[in-house]
Amino acid sequence: MTDHGPDWSRAEALRLLDFHAQAVNPAGGFFKLAADGTPLPDRTRELHETTRMIHAYARGAALDHPEARRIVDHGMAFLLNGHLDAQNGGFWWSVGDDGPVDRRKQAYGHAFVLLAVASAAQLGHPDAAGLRDMVMTVLRTRFWEPAMGLVSDTFDEDWTNPPAYRGGNANMHLTEALLAAFDAWRDPAHLDMARSIAGFMIDRHARAEGWVVPEHFTPDWQIDRNFEGDPMFRPPGTTPGHAIEWARLILEFREAGGFDPRDAWTVEAAKQLYSRAIADAWLPEGGLAYTMGWNGEIDNRRRLWWPVAEAVATCHALHKATGDKAWFGDLDRLWSHLHTAHIDHEHGGWYAEIDADNAPVQTLFPGKPDIYHALTATISGIQPG
Repeated sequence: MTDHGPDWSRAEALRLLDFHAQAVNPAGGFFKLAADGTPLPDRTRELHETTRMIHAYARGAALDHPEARRIVDHGMAFLLNGHLDAQNGGFWWSVGDDGPVDRRKQAYGHAFVLLAVASAAQLGHPDAAGLRDMVMTVLRTRFWEPAMGLVSDTFDEDWTNPPAYRGGNANMHLTEALLAAFDAWRDPAHLDMARSIAGFMIDRHARAEGWVVPEHFTPDWQIDRNFEGDPMFRPPGTTPGHAIEWARLILEFREAGGFDPRDAWTVEAAKQLYSRAIADAWLPEGGLAYTMGWNGEIDNRRRLWWPVAEAVATCHALHKATGDKAWFGDLDRLWSHLHTAHIDHEHGGWYAEIDADNAPVQTLFPGKPDIYHALTATISGIQPG
């Protein structure tokens, strides 16, 4: 049995924060880090990387990490001075030392902007409310589709070329961000948007699919089972890690909504989402398969850190919601795998991907990517439900 109690969890969270603090780029934003914590040559800063660092170190401030507030300030400054498109509105997906690299506007990235500024607001950051207004205006007027109650996906810089694709990933992370925004500002409109997204994605579609979460949709919001995707943000088939992540989010939504009777479906849904994903995707060698085919078979056996990290947090959320300690039953298995295969006990940080022999490999992500999922797992164990 591995030690994953509150004291260890706090120590590992602080160790993660120590490692990723090396990512601060004096020129603005954050470096990508090699496995040993040194900056990689690629100086491109993606929007999700900037915003996840803000969110992570805002959470780190609650753990009294000595660099947390400085890093939040650094990231917020780069959101305003690096990613913000002052002419067209919204935030560029990626920027380099000389300005925008990928000028597209993605709902996925804007969801993380909202998450970041809501987290910064909890620290009293002076720019949080202004950035909230900017990003919520864009989300509501550019991405939100009122007839469906979800966001679309990607536009060109000037908001032309409307997307032919509709995706679950952006909507899942917007749900997370809306919950954080509600926690920061108590605006019930944030919960209404989250309820709409979760109802469509989970209570309607995942329920109908036997608690498998559809990821890809046509422009009229029909499930696209033949979508070919790309391996990082839009892999084909279904992603069990997202079902596990959704299980945690809908439980957090239920709690945020004051246990509204309209949200009673969330507890059973969370149980089913988690259980189905673990049953389908847990591999004999440990870890969760990255994707499943619509035939119910494993499609991609790539083993990444983040689905296991999300499973840890979801076990805690299920225990908190149900009071049943049986949901802690998987924690030893999950943490044992993470300890053995993903946590770098020498340098700090977590390896993103492992091969069949549990050795680190880099097929999707260079170096050690952001802290976001690993910190979610460790913080969930500091004050277990």
